[in-house]
Amino acid sequence: MIKLTEKQISDYFHRSYSAVDGLWFMKVEEKYGFDTALEIDREVWKVLPKIQARLLKSMSQFDTGIVGLFECFTTKLKLDGFEFRTEGGMNELKIIINKCPWHETMVKSNREDLSEKVGDVICSTEYTVWASEFGGNIQFERGDRLCRGDSNCVLRFSYSE
Repeated sequence: MIKLTEKQISDYFHRSYSAVDGLWFMKVEEKYGFDTALEIDREVWKVLPKIQARLLKSMSQFDTGIVGLFECFTTKLKLDGFEFRTEGGMNELKIIINKCPWHETMVKSNREDLSEKVGDVICSTEYTVWASEFGGNIQFERGDRLCRGDSNCVLRFSYSE
């Protein structure tokens, strides 16, 4: 048996998770077409963020609110290989992403022309679910998008009573 470090184990699981998502999508697309694959993928991304958010909340001291969302969501982004910076205060969180591994995968696989369509559906679905997991008063809004040719993705989460 190969002796692996914690980093190697983590890299193995991260790469497998990323690969299975892309392979699954491509196989569904081959059989049913792009639009059907994207709609099924949207359904998956309505559930996966709930699992991720709830797991990270259980591992932290945060349950709800913009601070909890900030702590858990930025942890998720880091684990997924995003490069980003944050801005915000008590009632708002702004995340500026300058490297998105999902968009980079689309570019590397010569599917950059589909990246914006996938991003429009999947990112808006996923990040709206993340917001809802930290309270019904947190709203999600997208600004600039790498997949649209912008220099960054801009994600805004705001809390209102």
